[in-house]
Amino acid sequence: MSANKTIAKNTAFLYIRMLVTMAVTLYTSRVILNTLGVEDYGTYSIVGGIVTMFSFFNSAMTSATNRFLAFDIGKNDLVQLKKTFNATLNIHIVIALLIFLLAETVGLWFVNYRLNLPLHRMNAVNWVYQFSVFTFLLGIIQVPYDALIVAREKMSIYAYMSIAEVVLKLLVVYLLVVFDYDKLIFYAVLLFLLSFITRSVHKIYCKVNFEESKYQFYYEKELYKKLLSFSGWSLFGNLAAVARGQGSNILLNIFFGTVVNAAYGISMQVQSAVQVFVTNFQMAVNPQIIKHYSAGNKEQSLKLIFQSSKFSYFLMFLIVSPIIYNIDFVLGLWLKTPPNYTSSFVVMCLVGVLIDCISGPLMIGAQATGNIKWYQMVLGSFIFLCLPISYLLLRIYYDPKIIFYVIIGVNAISLIGRVLFLKYLLDLNIYEFIHKVMKKIFVITLITFTASQFITVYTLNPYVDFCLKSLGLTVLNLVSIFAVGLSDNERNFVLSFAKARVKKLSVKM
Repeated sequence: MSANKTIAKNTAFLYIRMLVTMAVTLYTSRVILNTLGVEDYGTYSIVGGIVTMFSFFNSAMTSATNRFLAFDIGKNDLVQLKKTFNATLNIHIVIALLIFLLAETVGLWFVNYRLNLPLHRMNAVNWVYQFSVFTFLLGIIQVPYDALIVAREKMSIYAYMSIAEVVLKLLVVYLLVVFDYDKLIFYAVLLFLLSFITRSVHKIYCKVNFEESKYQFYYEKELYKKLLSFSGWSLFGNLAAVARGQGSNILLNIFFGTVVNAAYGISMQVQSAVQVFVTNFQMAVNPQIIKHYSAGNKEQSLKLIFQSSKFSYFLMFLIVSPIIYNIDFVLGLWLKTPPNYTSSFVVMCLVGVLIDCISGPLMIGAQATGNIKWYQMVLGSFIFLCLPISYLLLRIYYDPKIIFYVIIGVNAISLIGRVLFLKYLLDLNIYEFIHKVMKKIFVITLITFTASQFITVYTLNPYVDFCLKSLGLTVLNLVSIFAVGLSDNERNFVLSFAKARVKKLSVKM
């Protein structure tokens, strides 16, 4: 009960952060697209993507950092926690140096000689690339501090810091519009300064509040071996994820140029905005999954994985279904004149996200065990296939939507693979998962898809049409989730909670 209250409280803080972040992200994306123009926006998307290609090194170690910090806290081993934090910080510093060398050699060559970029903007491209590299390096060194805040479940602080960051993003947009300088270069400089300020604040907070974050060099061979072994196997999976995301962006650039990259960049902005809903929920649950496992309570860990997978999909579906149903109106309202293919890209991107959000808790369950060698090798291979399959199909059909068809198919196969691996790693009951999670997800999706074909609103005002259609879908989703998607215990909990809140409000009145 205490753990559930902690999850609920942390989720509430993160949702406050989400509402502010999403609103600012969507607004700034529109202003930046209009200010930079489609060509420069696409250029920034692809150049920044090249830097992100190196993130598989950092992502692999990030998974290890999150897992081992939460594991030590779950065991209440504060001495080991301090050693783990300092070891992960040392490793991230080495990773930053390695990525810097790769970015300034292989990455710089690829940007200047292999990408399909406007020749008259190459000076700006190189400035953008350098500041993108520096911004990325700051993020790498910051990972252990952010992981510690999450592992300590100080989500209120995390939320406040994130809100302050998005407020600064508004300032970035204002300066970008006001100052008459090369907008593309100026935007990259402002993002670097924003990253420097926010990363410094996170580090100071940890230094003041967490004793284990004070740096002291430790060298314990077995600890480094465990961290590097875990991150080493994660490396392959993260490399595959980068190939799926940024590799697809590069393929689009090679085949179709920066205008299609702009459409892809916008779809990624939408994905980031809606994914925040589920990310916040899972961020509150994930430490509990690992802590229960480290304390030997595997049954509770599996229960949280089941509930988190189901609720993650429902939360995402509530947001995604009205967007998909009204996609042309939403993009026209947001961007006025979106680039070609944006509508198709966004819809297919959101379908892929819906499948992937079910997998999130399964991934954390696998990480909790620490036994991820074959898990990463097999699933990473499936995900990595996105890139060669997409390349071959683009050569045959020359249709940019091919990229997302492949991603959706691979996401579905990967979900099945994760369920099978959790059977081996955590003794997950596959029939129970299908019955309690997938069956309910399928029924809710079918109800909404069928009913949406009959939801028709015609008024003289398109804004009223949009609001009524979205409201109708949302009410339908909420009712069907409550009636069909929840178990008896979950429905009783919701009803009891609602009655308690109503009673509390009536007493106040």
